Amino acid sequence: MSVLGSTLVHVGNHMKCMAPPLFLTDCNGFITGMGAAYGTAKSGVGVASMGVMRPELVMKSIVPVVMAGVLGIYGLIIAVIISTGINPKAKSYYLFDGYAHLSSGLACGLAGLSAGMAIGIVGDAGVRANAQQPKLFVGMILILIFAEALALYGLIVGIILSSRAGQSRAD
Repeated sequence: MSVLGSTLVHVGNHMKCMAPPLFLTDCNGFITGMGAAYGTAKSGVGVASMGVMRPELVMKSIVPVVMAGVLGIYGLIIAVIISTGINPKAKSYYLFDGYAHLSSGLACGLAGLSAGMAIGIVGDAGVRANAQQPKLFVGMILILIFAEALALYGLIVGIILSSRAGQSRAD
């Protein structure tokens, strides 16, 4: 039985209730994609404006754009893990599993969004500053690595939460 994407799940031996809608479990792809898009756009504008002043530094300054693009891959990884954890032939989809999938998607998605915003802001300012003072390149890269680590933390937490799904079954 399905109501607006929700499925009827077993809570105990006799109780049934609605699981979180299945489309919410894959909302991490959208949220992470928004972070990757923002980071790519914001740092891409910085690279384009810096390329007018110092065209020889464009390839060196493309690092923030690449790092922002990697964020979308993290969302894809969690989406694949979640979708393989949902068995369409199963008789029931437990409430614990639904919330484990939802929380893993949100953990990865929100971490990817925050990392994308950080990469975009740092990348934009960093490549513009790099055009004026090339010594700032190493500092920009270090800040970008720490911003990317935010998304990696979300990916790790998402994998841990998603791996907990399926452990509520009393087979």
